[in-house]
Amino acid sequence: MTTSPAPASSVIPADQLVGRAAVSAFLGRYRGQTRVHTESDLRVFLRWCTDHDLDPLAAARVDVERYVRWLQDVRRYQPSTVSRRLSVVVGFYRVCVIDAILEHSPADYVRRPTVPAESPTLGLGHLQFEALITTARQSSNPNDFALVALLGLLGLRIFEACGSNIADLGEEHGHRVLRVRGKGGKVVLVPLPPAVARAIDRAVDERTSVPILRNAHGGRMDRHAATRRLKHLAAAAGIRMPRMHPHMLRHTFVTTMLDAGVSLRDVQIAARHADPRTTMRYDRARKNLDRHPNYILAAYMTSGT
Repeated sequence: MTTSPAPASSVIPADQLVGRAAVSAFLGRYRGQTRVHTESDLRVFLRWCTDHDLDPLAAARVDVERYVRWLQDVRRYQPSTVSRRLSVVVGFYRVCVIDAILEHSPADYVRRPTVPAESPTLGLGHLQFEALITTARQSSNPNDFALVALLGLLGLRIFEACGSNIADLGEEHGHRVLRVRGKGGKVVLVPLPPAVARAIDRAVDERTSVPILRNAHGGRMDRHAATRRLKHLAAAAGIRMPRMHPHMLRHTFVTTMLDAGVSLRDVQIAARHADPRTTMRYDRARKNLDRHPNYILAAYMTSGT
């Protein structure tokens, strides 16, 4: 005589079922890449709880404080990263309270790290950016020029650039455009300047489907392959940077626009920043170096130096 399998509730402890339901309810509020990144940040906290034999639904404020200190002192993340990951934990517990899983949130009143007003990431200088574009254009790999153009001349985020397909190319009111799927699944039409259109056409060649950017094996390029290509191009262009990564080109997109005289509001729209303060953080970092008093002192003392 065969027996039917036991129901899931008799196999998995009730507290684990509630915990899984809480996580699903929280992540269900997000879509697309936002959900992917939020899930990744929440997973870090849940793994930390597991390593410390702590039930996330039984955590107290002091436990969340300990998690923040771990991010700062052990993992040594930047304040902006710590703040982002803490905000995910705060949001998770807020949903638990809304859904009556918890009476109150243990993340309430947890001290948030101070995030600097200026962005810690510095973009490329004008001459460095020109050198990178020239090197990418002359590269035998057609994906190099397209990668630099999508990130540096369109300001796409790396997941947007790598996720772009040939089918997303089109025309609107006489403009060549690229349909971009951004944060939260939002779709926007980004116009393609002639130089960017040429870069994309070169990468696409005669293909009619699949991704615009491809890796060395012909598959879709990911952020890791993109980072390796950018490091290679920077070295070939003679650009000395302690850490070359894709977001540096998005930062360069913003600061170069500001240098070209584009208004802060228009740059915010082009970069698709929801909050103008995000754009201003890039602007402050640029001005802090360009207008640093060290240059004034060195010029004043030029006879002695």
